[in-house]
Formats: sequence, structure tokens, C-alpha cells
Amino acid sequence: MNLRLRLRAKLREYRPLTGALLTLAWPVMLENAMQTLVQYVDTAMVGALGAQASAAVGLTGSVTWLVNGIFFAAGIGALAVISRALGARDEKTARETAAQSVFVAAVAGVAMCAATLLVSPVLPAWLNAEAEIRADATAYFAIICMPMVFRAASIIFGSVLRAAGDTRTPMLANLAMNALNVVMNFLLIYPTRELNILGLAFTMPGAGLGVSGAAIATALSYVLGGVLITRAMWKNAAVSPRRGGLRLNAKAMQSCLRIAVPVALARLTTSAGHVVFAALVATLGTVSLAAHSIALTAEEAFYIPVFGINAAAATLTGNALGEKDARKLDMVGRSTIVITLLLMSFTGALLFAFAPVVMRLFTPDARVVAEGVTVLRLVALSEPIFGIAIGVEGMLQGAGDTVVPFAITTATMWLVRIAGTVAVIYGLKLGLSAVWVCMVAENTVRGALYLWRYLRGRWKPAEMRAATTTS
Repeated sequence: MNLRLRLRAKLREYRPLTGALLTLAWPVMLENAMQTLVQYVDTAMVGALGAQASAAVGLTGSVTWLVNGIFFAAGIGALAVISRALGARDEKTARETAAQSVFVAAVAGVAMCAATLLVSPVLPAWLNAEAEIRADATAYFAIICMPMVFRAASIIFGSVLRAAGDTRTPMLANLAMNALNVVMNFLLIYPTRELNILGLAFTMPGAGLGVSGAAIATALSYVLGGVLITRAMWKNAAVSPRRGGLRLNAKAMQSCLRIAVPVALARLTTSAGHVVFAALVATLGTVSLAAHSIALTAEEAFYIPVFGINAAAATLTGNALGEKDARKLDMVGRSTIVITLLLMSFTGALLFAFAPVVMRLFTPDARVVAEGVTVLRLVALSEPIFGIAIGVEGMLQGAGDTVVPFAITTATMWLVRIAGTVAVIYGLKLGLSAVWVCMVAENTVRGALYLWRYLRGRWKPAEMRAATTTS
């Protein structure tokens, strides 16, 4: 009886914080869900053109992830500083930090646009793509990289808004982006054709641009997202640079970069690993590459929830540190881990059960479906521990602890995933399933090491480690 009463009391104690965590998380979850839905639609629309088109679009996905990683790192630096400042009720520092994010978005956006356009003609060859898909892959990558400044603004300013507790505006902006992307896909990918919907026959105009049409649709959505998010940040009372003036501030910039640089390095080293990983998979042939690309896209839907928890945990961790509330900090951590385990166990079970259905959404090619089902069921088993890595990473980033996570992420990517993949492809002469076993092993080791980092508590300020309660 006493145990039950204690459990009820503990649940009542955690209920407000859990509610705050989920309130911040659900718009991010919905935002990511819509992004993934659009990726599903993109993949399915392009997949209807055949395995070669799917491979061309999927080939450069790891490089796109690398580019986005630079912007996400900058956003994390801003989020950690702003959320802590707002927790301490220091609005001046929050606005100054938001102003620095404008300069970072402009410089990083222009620099990455120039770099990606420069390498786009040779990138497919570097990634070991077969000659038949290189032209489409080059065109797709070049087109989606043209509006890079808008992409930078969307990602970085979205993090600034989340730091201020506004997760709904980025969600709504992404809904608009995704709606535009789907409509333009429909108009640009396919040629003019006759359609029959519910017995109503009509001529549907289309540009018939194929893979390039999908790229143009994505590029236009980036432009819209950048404009909407920039406007929202400029109008936000807590972080708008209007009130403090848009000027460089060395101290505020240094605070952001101290957190962002290790995150950027982690993104660069892991993204480079993803590029090498994709290049290694490409040596297995077009069918395996298509199955790999589609399965990666399909898997994303099943870890969407934990990225919402990641963003919410980062904000609440920064707030708790700004408030110097050690108990609240511990409660954020415990709530994050429990919710993450429950969500990812559920989504992992769904992925395992419905892997064949998911793969058939994207391609009619039976060979691609068969390989994709096998690897999706492999990765489904690691979803809970992978979720722990993402959830704990959010807390550590909100606390500004990015150096040790950088070392963990880099080591697991290169020593587990890449080294293992080289061994199974070139040493053991195995196929895609063995490659994904290496990926599952890396997810598992990384999750365990992140949990170890969290439990040791050395990421907390010294005075808050001393104040930590055991309740």
C-alpha cells in the first residue's frame, strides 16, 4: 500500500514537467511527421519512375544530411544559449544571441551554396554511382542546393524559436513547405496525362521533368520555409533582433560557437561517414542502393517522436540550468528517458510488423522490396536504444555539453559502422543485410555510451552535481 501511494505521489510530482515536455514536443513531432510524409510522397512519386530514379535521388541524401548538419549545429548553439538565458530571465542575452544567428545563417548559407554547386558535377562519381544514374543525381543535387540561404534560415531560426518555447510556428511553416512540395511534385515530375478520379476524367497538366522536377519542387519549398521562419523570428517578442539591433557581438557569438563547433564537427565526421557508407552500399549495385535509400527514408517515420522529445528536452534542460534548479534538471532527464523508451519500443514494433507494407508504398520492384523488408526488420530491433541516444543528446546539447558527445558519435560511426561495413563487403563478400547489421551495431553502441555519459552526471555544472537529489 505504501509503495502504491509513493508511486502515485511521484506521478503527481512529475505530471507538470511531463506535460511541459510533451507540450513542447508535439509540434516538433507533427512537423517531423509532415516532413517525413513528404519524403514518403517524394520517394513514392520518383519510385514510380523506376529503380534508377530512386537511386539517383537517394544517392546524395547523405551529403544533403551533411550540409544540413552545419545549420543544425548553429541552431543548437543558439538554442542552448537562448534557452538558458530565458531561464535566467536574461532577455538581453537572448536577443543578442538571436542576432548572431542571422549573421551565421547568411554566411553559412552562401558558403555552403557555393561549395555544393561546385562539387555537384563530380559528386555521383565520387560516390561510386553507376553511370546510368549520374546525370540525374547531379541535376537533383545541384537544384536542391541553390536556395541554400533559405534552408539555413529555416533550420537555424527554427531552433531560435524553439529555444523561446515556440515550437508551433516552425511546425506551421513546415506544413506550408510540405504542402507546396507535394503540389509542385505532382505538377513537375510527370507529363501531361489523363486522370480518372472517382469516375471524373480530366486532363492533368504536367511538366514531365522527372527527377529534376522533384528537385525543383523541393527547392521552392526551401524558399518558402526560409521566408516564413525568418518573418516569425523577426516578430517574436522574446528573441527578435529588432529590439537590440542587428549587430555583431563577439561575446554572444563566442558563446554560440563554443557549443556549436563540436556539434558541427560531429555532424561533419558522421556525415562524412554517411557519405562513405552510401558509397560502399553503391558498390552492391543499383537494386541494393535503391533498397537502402528507400529503407532509410521509410525508417525515418518510426523515430519521428523522439526528435520531438529531443527538441523539448534541450529547451527544458537549458531553462533548468538558467534557473539553477538541480531537481528540475534531474526530472527532465528521467522523464525524457522513460518517454523515449516507451515511444521507441512502440514504433519499433510497428516498423517490424509493417515493413513489407511500408516498402511497397515506395516501389513496385519486388527485388527492392525484398531487400528493404529484411533491413527494416533488422533496424527495428535497435529503435529503443537508438531513441535513447537521440533523447539524451538533446539534454546534453541543451546543457552545452557537446565535446564528449562529439567524440562518442565520431568513434561509433567510424570504428563500428564504417570499419564493419568495409569488413563485410570486401572481406566477407556479404550484401546489404550485413551492412545494416553494422548500422544497428553502431546505433546500439552509441546509445549505450550516451546513456553512460548522462548517468555519470559530469555534464552538469559542479554546483548542480552537488545539489542533485536522490529522490
